[in-house]
Amino acid sequence: MKKILINTITIFTLLLMVNCSKDDYSFGELTSPTNLTVTYEMIGKTTAMPDGDGTGKVKFTVKADDAISYKFVFSDGTTENAPSGVFEKRFTKTGVNTYTVIVIASGKAGVTSNTTVDVKVLSTFSDDEAVTLLTGGTSKKWYFSASEVGHLGVGPNNSDATQNYYGFWYQAAAFEKAGAASSSCLYDNVMTFSLVGGQLKFNLDNGGKTFFNASYLSVGGGSGSEDSCLNYTVSGTKSVSLSPSESVILKNPNAATQTRGTSMTIADSGFMGYYIGQSTYEILSITENRMVVRGLMGGDAGVAWYHTFTTTKPTQTVTDYTKLVWFDEFNTDGAPDATKWAYDLGAGGWGNSELQTYTSSADNVIVSGGNLKITAKKVGSGYTSTRLKSEGKYKFTYGKVEVRAKLPAGAGTWPAIWMLGSDYATNTWPGCGEIDIMEHKGSEPNVIHGTLHYPNNSGGNGNGSTKTITNASTEFHVYKTIWSPATVKLYVDDVLFHTVANNSSLPFNKDFFMIMNVAMGGTFGGAVDSAFTQSSMEIDYVRVYQ
Repeated sequence: MKKILINTITIFTLLLMVNCSKDDYSFGELTSPTNLTVTYEMIGKTTAMPDGDGTGKVKFTVKADDAISYKFVFSDGTTENAPSGVFEKRFTKTGVNTYTVIVIASGKAGVTSNTTVDVKVLSTFSDDEAVTLLTGGTSKKWYFSASEVGHLGVGPNNSDATQNYYGFWYQAAAFEKAGAASSSCLYDNVMTFSLVGGQLKFNLDNGGKTFFNASYLSVGGGSGSEDSCLNYTVSGTKSVSLSPSESVILKNPNAATQTRGTSMTIADSGFMGYYIGQSTYEILSITENRMVVRGLMGGDAGVAWYHTFTTTKPTQTVTDYTKLVWFDEFNTDGAPDATKWAYDLGAGGWGNSELQTYTSSADNVIVSGGNLKITAKKVGSGYTSTRLKSEGKYKFTYGKVEVRAKLPAGAGTWPAIWMLGSDYATNTWPGCGEIDIMEHKGSEPNVIHGTLHYPNNSGGNGNGSTKTITNASTEFHVYKTIWSPATVKLYVDDVLFHTVANNSSLPFNKDFFMIMNVAMGGTFGGAVDSAFTQSSMEIDYVRVYQ
């Protein structure tokens, strides 16, 4: 046995030696690139203007034998890889200046040769005011202006002067990206612009997490179709160069009020907090404490992103509402208060294949002993129940809603406490919007569902989450939403379990009314227990605060 093992090891070692030998042979002779030559052309050079036309642009062409790629190292602190050996550089220091450029030619297995060339070029572009505003003369910190609507936006990069200078397609609501863990890192970014030896510098401190546009998740090791925060550390101070803007905005009739006309490029793939595959940003406007920039998404020249920054880090005040504006404590026995509640009557479930017929009968709805009771009952081969609504009695925009309730039991029961956009008759669902504060399947006891429905997020694709509690059908619990211009938050017993960021494109910025019902079966409730006879949702109170 030992002999077999020794022979095996010997054969394996020989195989390794053969393989290594073949690997070495595959590289061939590792020769450094030779005959490295560099030529350059000053853009706009004439006899009268030997140092160029003032744009600061220089076109370099590099050639070498046995080279497979080239790299430029510029004395302003920037570098650039140029596999073809051709690269156009804009030098931005005002006046006629001489720059030493290092050119590196790379051959097989990373062997290199290099040379240097001195370039004298004229740049007449300057924006000293922008530099001063960016840096305060020394160093200044900038933050996303999260409290401002449109601090992140997107629009078309086209010739339409009514669309191409702001977030025409989308503008983020205040603190919108604080609404979910997948995007909350955006507001942790600290961007510092400094003036060091006359050179503009940039540093991004993002706390180790970067907010990626969905098109670039792979850069951070992620995947999916939604923008997300990924572990992606950005470090190092990077040089910034300013140059004249060349964007489509300059052709607009009102260009002078829509853009400053200055672009800034952050060296070495630097970016301003949100990763869109771009390092060049057009400054649309800048003051001592506010700046708006525009960057083209790297993978799509037809898309422009807009960022708004401030020098004072915004702090989010948790929106709460404390003034009680509408309520029902259900302290008067008998029928529900007709000044507060109306009924939906009839069968069919409004498209959900529900089995109940809604009535206003005391058998199905009554106030008794300080509670409202909505009872689903088996009647013959069918079921009866009640759906109450505040439509025509009370509607509101934004606020805190609290409902203390005990839920019915039994497979097939489907109690719900929810709100519907009051324009549903003319703005067909889901366009009108729906906020389900609480839904419960009797077949899945104690699992509370909270969901928002709106275009592209409705029905089985609603934007929702679940929260498992105890004794949902034997004890009272408080089901709550805090609905603001920034977010819609859903709670059970003051425990937050779902947040949806609100913005101007969603239907949650107008009047809604309250609905409470117990459905039977249907697409959500499922099969009804054959032994079911009746069960009630009991409600202690409904309170709306603003």
